[in-house]
Amino acid sequence: MFAVRHAGWRRPILHLAALMCALTADGAIASATAALGYDDARHLLARTGFGPTDAEVRTFAPLTRADAVDRLLREARLTAVTPPPSFALDRTPLRRPPAGTATEAERKAYQQQRTQEALELRGWWMQEMLATPTPLTERMTLFWHNHFVSAQPKVPFARLMYEQNARLRANALGNFGTMLHAMGRDPAMVLYLDSVQNRKGAPNENFAREVMELFTLGEGRYTETDVKEAARAFTGWSLDRETGTFVFRPRLHDSDAKTILGRRGDFDGDAVLDLILAQPDVATFVTTKLWREFVSPDPDPAEVARIARRFRDSGYEIKVALRELLTSSAFYAKENRGALVKSPVEVVVGTLHQLDITPANGLAFAIASASMGQNLMSAPNVKGWPGGDAWINTTTLLARKQFRERVTRGDDIAPVRIAALPDGAMAATVDAPRAPLRLTPEASFDIDQVRRARYAREMERGMTGLGFDSARWMAQFPGATATARKHAAQRLLLATAPQAEPDYGTDSLSFVRGILQDAAYELK
Repeated sequence: MFAVRHAGWRRPILHLAALMCALTADGAIASATAALGYDDARHLLARTGFGPTDAEVRTFAPLTRADAVDRLLREARLTAVTPPPSFALDRTPLRRPPAGTATEAERKAYQQQRTQEALELRGWWMQEMLATPTPLTERMTLFWHNHFVSAQPKVPFARLMYEQNARLRANALGNFGTMLHAMGRDPAMVLYLDSVQNRKGAPNENFAREVMELFTLGEGRYTETDVKEAARAFTGWSLDRETGTFVFRPRLHDSDAKTILGRRGDFDGDAVLDLILAQPDVATFVTTKLWREFVSPDPDPAEVARIARRFRDSGYEIKVALRELLTSSAFYAKENRGALVKSPVEVVVGTLHQLDITPANGLAFAIASASMGQNLMSAPNVKGWPGGDAWINTTTLLARKQFRERVTRGDDIAPVRIAALPDGAMAATVDAPRAPLRLTPEASFDIDQVRRARYAREMERGMTGLGFDSARWMAQFPGATATARKHAAQRLLLATAPQAEPDYGTDSLSFVRGILQDAAYELK
């Protein structure tokens, strides 16, 4: 940097700066009013969905940024299209763990039912991600699932986890304040963060702490006193033991005055949430998290401040924040292409969707996602999955590559290797083709051979007969030659240039497999 010492130099420099600003502004306006084109449309749909098809990209390519984003937001659903498992709609009393007098067989039957329902729920949600006509709905439901974390096995009732999933979907593109209040009373959340133990004279601070640290404000924007006082305000928030519905128990509530975030009064839980929402830091915190989800790992402070202002001024309308993010120059900037790592769910759902593979059910693919480190309904802790580069390590990278190899293998039978997950469910990976099914028992597994065999069968059943036809798939792309069509396929599948030079002279199946195994396929 240098200082301009002569006043005579100042005028031309100012004129040049003004001209550059005008050109930049004109470029931004031109980009905003011009058609997206193929690459920008692909980028938008890849970030807001699970991997677009060529037809989907071409549908959005003629639209402007604003029109494309408005269409995504306008068409987003509030409910799932896939019928849920039967237990999810059951309204009979919750089945409690067997009493101490129960037999070993009764306890085992209870645990098996819990595991079965947990797996069915994971498979159902995976199927919904594959079936939804509005992928942004499920992307946002998944985003909030990792924000307002609840998880099995601490929430032992799959029905409550299903209800939370439906609640997140209904609010995923609605109002953040409304969702915050709804999640505070959500039965799965009440169980997960121990609100049922929070009572006058013995406050439990878990929910009060996490609602400030992880859901709204972030570390350093509240005090320990705020947490302790807020915990008193949430006393009495509980559940009906029979139905699992939220109840407020006045006799357990601390109605004395409290001082929270600089305000003093006889606050209850809802009043505390309103006090939090009145803090400007909430909009910044949520906007920053949305930026990392959709734009890049390194938020631009000025842009975050601008978008957060619009978000807050709108009364926390999520669509307002998303519209600002998804139409911004930063979202489309060259340096932010391929800057994010796909989550395991994005790898699984995106690969199946882009290759036009429609499985009969989602259970095998929920297991596959778990093998890569993202076990739906069971985040590792209250902070959720860290995401980003943490998705990739030597174990998960192998599982990702094996999955993509398997889904393009047709009806070849592959062995399945089963591993235990923390909640008692299973992870599985597959090995080389045309080998007999085998199980590999591990001494460290506290799971009997029958259960391992069952999940191996589930995994193989889901992976067999997927019917990927590479020649038919490749024929959808424009181009007068096979090489031109392969270039078009690469343009769809990869967010950036491939790390290794593809072999355009090989057959279509080998070409697709090569693209799917390229390191660039891990990025979006």
